[in-house]
Amino acid sequence: MVQKILTGALFGFLAFGVASHAFAQVEKRQSLMKNNSEAAKAIKGAVEAKDYATVEAKAKDIAGNSEKIVTAFPKGSDTGKTKAKPEIWEKSDDFAKTAKNLNKAAGELASAAKAGNDADVGVKVKALGEVCNSCHKQFRAEKYAE
Repeated sequence: MVQKILTGALFGFLAFGVASHAFAQVEKRQSLMKNNSEAAKAIKGAVEAKDYATVEAKAKDIAGNSEKIVTAFPKGSDTGKTKAKPEIWEKSDDFAKTAKNLNKAAGELASAAKAGNDADVGVKVKALGEVCNSCHKQFRAEKYAE
């Protein structure tokens, strides 16, 4: 009887540990994506103000975050309050490619902003938005899963 209780407690503890890890991963990646969203909003305002130093800095922030995206979605972190679609794990190569595309688009925007080229900055902002929208369309659900 004592052995059954201990075995049950052990399984409960392990399940709690796995659930806690998945929850932490969801929170970590939501924070990462929130940072990207805030940077994108700052870029929009900075482009309108022709504040290319801010555009460059925020684009570099997004580029840096893009390098963390794939690892922020480990297998088993698909539960809880998340908008992550199963396609992230089912099409992991496509997901990784999209993260690389984000890195490239953000880097190109940072370079254009550093050069102060109005026309190029406009083109690169649009390209960055297209990469974000493409990823969201493929890999982000409209509503939270629970």
